[in-house]
Amino acid sequence: MNTHTPTQSDVTRRDFLKTACKTAAAGAAISQLPVERLVHAAPSDTVTVALIGCGGRGSGAASQALSTEGPIRLVAVADAFKDRLESSLNGLKRQFDKKVEVGEEQKFVGMNAYKEAIKLADVVILTTPPGFRPYHFAEAVKQGKHVFMEKPVAADAHGVRIVLEAAQEAKRKGLKVGVGLQRHHQAGYIETINRLQDGELGDITSMRSYWNGGGVWDPRRTRDQVKSELEYQLQNWYYYVWLSGDHICEQHIHNLDVINWVKGFKYPVAAQGMGGRQVRVDKKYGEIFDHHFVEFEYADGSRNYSQCRHIPGCFSSVSEYVTGTKGHANVGGHTLVDFKGKLLWRHDGKANKDPYQVEHDRLFDAVRNNKPHNEAVNGAMSTMTSILGRLATYTGRRLTWDQAFNSKIVMMPDDIDYVNGTWTGTPPSKPNANGEYPIAVPGSEEWMKRLV
Repeated sequence: MNTHTPTQSDVTRRDFLKTACKTAAAGAAISQLPVERLVHAAPSDTVTVALIGCGGRGSGAASQALSTEGPIRLVAVADAFKDRLESSLNGLKRQFDKKVEVGEEQKFVGMNAYKEAIKLADVVILTTPPGFRPYHFAEAVKQGKHVFMEKPVAADAHGVRIVLEAAQEAKRKGLKVGVGLQRHHQAGYIETINRLQDGELGDITSMRSYWNGGGVWDPRRTRDQVKSELEYQLQNWYYYVWLSGDHICEQHIHNLDVINWVKGFKYPVAAQGMGGRQVRVDKKYGEIFDHHFVEFEYADGSRNYSQCRHIPGCFSSVSEYVTGTKGHANVGGHTLVDFKGKLLWRHDGKANKDPYQVEHDRLFDAVRNNKPHNEAVNGAMSTMTSILGRLATYTGRRLTWDQAFNSKIVMMPDDIDYVNGTWTGTPPSKPNANGEYPIAVPGSEEWMKRLV
């Protein structure tokens, strides 16, 4: 068994919530909102769904929601761009026919589109770029709606604090919240981590986590195809930190979350690392790094050695590994071995189901049968883990959890608007005359002040 005794320096769910509640900067004022009508659907009731964010992941999440048991209807959709909304909706109509009941008056485009769509449904799917997630989640909780939201749940610490405050209010209202960290609903991961937490490999002494691959989609639009700089960044959102959080947040959060789970939902107390842009250097790739290496420190002295990379032709791996006092675990491979390489256990794969579907099955079962289900806190904490890692690589400094979590930096612009088909506003990162964006410089005092 893991005999580590929690200390004051452990970052746990309770510690995180306690800190969040004291942080006036969260700004959502969720705890002051009245309790509105709550939806506790019976198994035979029709559950209505709104989709906020109609990209590929949003369409996939909507498909999984509509594939759950019991009567269900998609009744509203919202997106920043009408063409994306129509494409997603047409695909869902072909797949689900009468389960999709979205007329012209139930399609919403623009800055406040999410508010209008949320009003029409019992369950809201939040799959816009992550920078918007805290504000959409806070609004859904305000309106008394159940939520499925994709990871990460924020792009900066300010957003994390908003999510934590809204998560507490969601719990008070009895709302169900799912977060797209689907490994928590994957049989092989569940049994492997249960065995680790039961002490089959003794005390956990070190961890490794990887999301190394060739990268994601190239920018979708050029400047001559859009009406404003803001629209350009919204169309190419993955490459801008205020929207995606960088790929250490957008993808590598999955692996970091697994390590936090292995640690019994304890979270790093500090991190230091390095990163930069080695290959993906063209100005069309915005401002994010193409590689990060971070050493995350936990209160018990163990370390997670973390890599994520978007460079073709290099070592690729999306995986997690753990070393204990009695052997090693390939967590994603669902195997335990001793120090001589003898296989101690392997998951048989018999209970494996699509975890993307299972996470929706469990959420909607909780909605229909009023079961406890709120994954928002862990989603926020693992998001904050990835933000801590990004800040460590961008600054080149060793940063504590408290330094990162208490950052007063707010990346989301406050002047975004959508008027007469044009997106206007001032994104936090602006290009120079050559279309090049300022890139974080590790070791720079100026960048330290910009970021923390």
